[in-house]
Amino acid sequence: MLFALICKDKPGSLQLRIDTRPAHAAFLEGLIGEGKLAFAGPFLNADGKPDGSLVMIDAPDMAGAQALAAADPYAKAGLFESVEIRAWNWVFQKPAGA
Repeated sequence: MLFALICKDKPGSLQLRIDTRPAHAAFLEGLIGEGKLAFAGPFLNADGKPDGSLVMIDAPDMAGAQALAAADPYAKAGLFESVEIRAWNWVFQKPAGA
């Protein structure tokens, strides 16, 4: 089942995001290798700077999605002000094999 991780950065945390990005990217690459990442990317503020994330993961249930969200280096570093996890159904423009 797909889950959307809708993550909002804490105000003034851009440097923490930049510093933690290599570990976060490696974490996402690992999810790709395990077939657990559908897509991901940052939300951008009015200045075009990242201020949050949308991460779409495949997990067996809400508990699994929560565990993956907690394992993200961004979450471990305390980057996020909030993380909303919502089940999601991919209906239109779904890539073949997704």
